[in-house]
Amino acid sequence: MALLNPFSFFLFFLLSTCYVPNLSNATSRASNRMLALVQNQPLVLEYHKGTLLKGNITLHFFWYGTFTSTQRSILIDFVQSLSSTSSSRTPSSVSSWWRTTASYRGGPCTLVVGSQSLDGNYSLGKSLNTDKLLALASKANSEAHVVHVIMTSADVAVEDFCINQCGTHGWGKRKDGERVAYAWVGNPITQCPGQCAWPFHQPIYGPQTPPLVAPNVDVGVDGMVINLATVLAGLVTNPFEDGYYQGPPSAPLEAVSACTGIFGKGAYPGYPGNVQVDKTTGASYNAVGVRGRKFLLPAMWDPLISNCKTMV
Repeated sequence: MALLNPFSFFLFFLLSTCYVPNLSNATSRASNRMLALVQNQPLVLEYHKGTLLKGNITLHFFWYGTFTSTQRSILIDFVQSLSSTSSSRTPSSVSSWWRTTASYRGGPCTLVVGSQSLDGNYSLGKSLNTDKLLALASKANSEAHVVHVIMTSADVAVEDFCINQCGTHGWGKRKDGERVAYAWVGNPITQCPGQCAWPFHQPIYGPQTPPLVAPNVDVGVDGMVINLATVLAGLVTNPFEDGYYQGPPSAPLEAVSACTGIFGKGAYPGYPGNVQVDKTTGASYNAVGVRGRKFLLPAMWDPLISNCKTMV
């Protein structure tokens, strides 16, 4: 399922968070009944009775294109932070954000970083479609409880990247008929930073508020963290298009994509919400991971409260 471009939901978010003023004393009862029809309804992701990814899941990473060791370490540190036990009791830890996925049916999911493969020679070219993503995912052994994560560099064009999606997850079948899930996220820094690296880059649509300072000093990769977080949350709660989602299965709102644009309390279109700011660097963040690395993570739908849950 695609991680849709954040601005695809601009109007949806605006309507769902709009303010309706109180009616005057002269307002009729009929008007009050009309107002009741447009009041906000709880956000509910329906469970479609399918399989979720639970227990220990190994992520094998395939780095397609040119990535520096620093860029790779930022993203791997984020993934390792998701299931880290060293700071699991800290409210602002990355692992506390990920723990919300345990509230979905079936209990917790622990992500473990597996093998990492590099393809700096662009073996399938610099333009990839879904079939090529599947081909890259199938290069490694496809055993159970394994997900292949493809990361493409800034100079690689991927089908629908920047148009309808900033990343995606999907699935295929092994030779024995078992289903295998995969994920993909691209670096948007040269192709669409205003779409897929917001709020670290000024948006191309909507209110032109100043961008936030990226916590790891890399707008493209810090944007990838947000998109990878969104994809992984959707992956484990809706891996085979029959898990938790709202809307049509071809374009679902999933665990995080249902909360697009929300990073802190008080968020509204064009404003990510109240987040923490590093006093030294001025960088914005709301979660801390392994080795003290800071990240900005999106809100996630919590089934216990039927609402988008923010870190701060």
